[in-house]
Amino acid sequence: MTARIPPIQCLLTFEALARLRSVTLAAEELCVTPSAVSHRVKQLEQIIGTKLFGRADFSLTTEGSEYLAHVREGLASLERFPGKDAAQGKRKLRVAVTPTFSRSILMPRLRGFIEAYPEIDLTLQVSIPLLDVVAEDADLMIRFGTGRYADVEHVCLMTDEVTPLAAPSYIRANGPFDSIEELLTAKLIKSPLEPWRTWFLAHGVDAGEPGEGSSFNDIGLMCDAAAQGLGIALVRLKLGQPWLENGTLERISDRNVPSPHAHYLCWRTGTMDRWECAAFAEWLKKSLA
Repeated sequence: MTARIPPIQCLLTFEALARLRSVTLAAEELCVTPSAVSHRVKQLEQIIGTKLFGRADFSLTTEGSEYLAHVREGLASLERFPGKDAAQGKRKLRVAVTPTFSRSILMPRLRGFIEAYPEIDLTLQVSIPLLDVVAEDADLMIRFGTGRYADVEHVCLMTDEVTPLAAPSYIRANGPFDSIEELLTAKLIKSPLEPWRTWFLAHGVDAGEPGEGSSFNDIGLMCDAAAQGLGIALVRLKLGQPWLENGTLERISDRNVPSPHAHYLCWRTGTMDRWECAAFAEWLKKSLA
């Protein structure tokens, strides 16, 4: 009888392909090649002796739909094991995330994930942006930087553009700032996360970082400082959207410049074998698309 039980890799691949309806997406989620996905599904069909997918769009056959229900029930049972979490029967997922990404990007979307995956208990823990200091026990990590991470597997989640923002009162009292020369004479708020050199070079000016002025290693704190009228901040538009929407910050230029950094979802090899990790990664990529 045990000879008729398919390999777990085949069952996981079948479930992912049935859910995502894309060989490419299933391969990305499982961290295997597309050919491996196709091979595993064919192997499963040979073992159970029936066709699971009917058409090229990966719609399920009647037998495939019935078998999928059994597979999901079986996988859920296998993930339950004796221990302190057995009574709740929930999967635990720990994600380390940078503060302003969490506030501006993740939190407004998080209800969608909780409602879609009520069987997952999610824990968010703050990490230091750019410095890549994260809790050792995090399952997934959202890092901000250049993407050169040799210690983990990763995928780019979100790029962004920067533009100078300031409080309306500061602009009225000290503006307008129609030229780089006028901007250079203003109080510029600094951050190692978003160097002013990016903006200056885009305007043909090889100016270094301001020698004076407040500095913050968190974009949210930098936006709060600018909103208090402490100066002008170079801010990524997606992260700065809450301040723009509530009117505490305004643009001083119509131009946007690509940021040299981006947000990346990172994980250690083997992490995506866990269903809850793969589910969160896929949900996050789709919600940011």
